[in-house]
Amino acid sequence: MGFRKKKAKRGLAQISVLQNKSLVAEQYRTIRTNIAFSSVQTNLRSILVTSSVPGEGKSFSAANLAAVFAQQEKKVLLVDADLRKPTIHETFQLENVTGLTNVLVGTCSLSETVQQTPIDNLYILTSGPTPPNPAELLSSKAMGDLILDIYDQYSLVIFDSPPLLAVADGQILANQTDGSVLVVLSGKTKIDTVQKAKDALEQSKAKLLGALLNKKKLKKPDLYSY
Repeated sequence: MGFRKKKAKRGLAQISVLQNKSLVAEQYRTIRTNIAFSSVQTNLRSILVTSSVPGEGKSFSAANLAAVFAQQEKKVLLVDADLRKPTIHETFQLENVTGLTNVLVGTCSLSETVQQTPIDNLYILTSGPTPPNPAELLSSKAMGDLILDIYDQYSLVIFDSPPLLAVADGQILANQTDGSVLVVLSGKTKIDTVQKAKDALEQSKAKLLGALLNKKKLKKPDLYSY
């Protein structure tokens, strides 16, 4: 495991549970509870976190959701499945020499590529080298086999995927996971854009657990709810 000092300000500082008495951490714990209620009759093993378009905070949300689930003493794996513009390795200040793409093409095993984080019970599978065929890799038999392998080793896996309306990757992953969370940027994302993203999830036969409203201003000044 290699931690990088560069981008520290934008890295671990984004993980709310590492900040004492963080309001954002409490909001994510509430979201964790809501997800549990939305899947009370099913054994939720995998969650896809996505958005309609870039810049809505889906990677930030995936990282923080993984952190609060790990606080429940569940063994959680956060997978950066945004093979085109990966950022999870930067958030956790990890190396990204090998990762998901290496596992899918068979050059590395899952155990060889997973990295630990400063948060107990939280592990990361970074994206790995950028492939020429992200959609094909994510829809391959190797991806299905990998998910089953992850289920054998972890209590929960959270996937950070590309935006739904940008490329097909998110829909491909949504079809392979137990539930999806759609991140919406408050005051910015248009209603018809969110509707199109919802339709895309329905077309892929995904289970939409709910929408996460990011950067919603509270009435009190200088406080934000996520």
